[in-house]
Amino acid sequence: MSIAAVGGLAGRMAEIVGERHVLADPAELSTYECDGLTGYRVRPALVVLPGSTEEVAAVVKAARAAGAPIVPRGAGTGLSGGALPVEGAVVVALSRMKRILEIDLENGWMRVEPGVINLDVSKAIGARGFYYAPDPSSQSVCTIGGNVAENSGGAHCLKYGFTVHHVRGARVVLADGSVVDLGGPVLDAPGYDLLGVVVGSEGLLGIVTEVVLRILRKPEATRTFFATFPSTDEAGAAVSAIIASGIVPAAIEMMDRLAIAAAKAATGLDWPDVGAALLMDADGPASEVELTSENAIELARKAGAIEIRRPRDEAERQLMWKGRKSAFAAVGRISPNYFVQDGVIPRSEIARVLREIGEMAARAGLRVANVFHAGDGNLHPLVLYDAALPGQEKAAEELGGDILRLCVRYGGSITGEHGVGSDKAPYMAVMFSEDDLDTMGLVRCAFDPELALNPGKVFPTPRLCGDKPGPFRPHPEEAAGRIWRE
Repeated sequence: MSIAAVGGLAGRMAEIVGERHVLADPAELSTYECDGLTGYRVRPALVVLPGSTEEVAAVVKAARAAGAPIVPRGAGTGLSGGALPVEGAVVVALSRMKRILEIDLENGWMRVEPGVINLDVSKAIGARGFYYAPDPSSQSVCTIGGNVAENSGGAHCLKYGFTVHHVRGARVVLADGSVVDLGGPVLDAPGYDLLGVVVGSEGLLGIVTEVVLRILRKPEATRTFFATFPSTDEAGAAVSAIIASGIVPAAIEMMDRLAIAAAKAATGLDWPDVGAALLMDADGPASEVELTSENAIELARKAGAIEIRRPRDEAERQLMWKGRKSAFAAVGRISPNYFVQDGVIPRSEIARVLREIGEMAARAGLRVANVFHAGDGNLHPLVLYDAALPGQEKAAEELGGDILRLCVRYGGSITGEHGVGSDKAPYMAVMFSEDDLDTMGLVRCAFDPELALNPGKVFPTPRLCGDKPGPFRPHPEEAAGRIWRE
């Protein structure tokens, strides 16, 4: 897009959202060059911050009329490059849309705008005994709109499910600027489950401007314990034994030695230097959780636990969880740079896969810190490297890809909750056949035939909607030969 065209589009956007909500200065645009995957950066042509559904629709129409691709963005905390701009893009940032619109405790739902912070949902209803279950580690800064785009999970998704299980309805601006309502406060709307298609679609199908969330009554009691182990072998065995016994923890998290060291450095926790640790929550009726927690502790001991700690009070319990949830950021204290990966394996294979990751890291001359949602096998290997050392960044990226292939080889997935984005697009073909990918492409084309929304994400090669190239569709020969980063 030429400088003159950018200027003209900026003027049109200013008419829609107000001049102060259109960013065109290079210094301001630099903030939006990437999301939480900071190793890849592209400066957008413009950033627009609409304040309502109507403004989002008008912004989309203006961008389409100017021939500009559109990249939706929440808080920018995503870790897969899902909000990475493309050249000439208009980034539609939804951070101004942060109102809680309606709360219905009697029927267990609330309506919010996409810019509402995840943790603020629970804060708004906590005093009345309710909360919102999905709790990503970034919940104090990530937004509901981003959670919907990525189908985010969190520590407590084992028992309570992912974002898709807690979204009843959504208002969506489609690629042509039209507005549709999918689902609503009712639990099971008739017809095709288009809402389920939109949740987790990573901004390729539309821009969500309102969300109806399912909210839950707080459990009567929660019991937490922290268990240490000589290695991840014993910790993995404990997880398998607990789940196989019929216990469904609210959360059960694992960290290895490196992740424990990072969490200690960041929070001051007095956790010991051990091979692995588990942090488990059991919640529900008080009489039930006491028994559940004791049974899980006994299974952990049988698996080889060195020490079991129970928090003395709620403050200590929250500190334990702070240590776990700060793990990603805390790794910055033990390494100048790192990649966060996200894959899934059968939980029975935890110990074996972690051993293989360790062997792969040793061959690459790198370290990997492992922290993950052990109950559902959702790994978060953090590949540590020093970008100042020639070749280390490339080696770290290659190791991250090898870990994803390892997950698929063991019957798992290349992502559990961080999405595919641009980072993991090359590995979609490892997990899915060409027919699978073509079918996904047909769904995308039904929503956005010009492929104007968030181009360059999810799919390993560009896919066309029909035979003719368009403003956001490459020529078929180009599409056939282009491979992402591999």
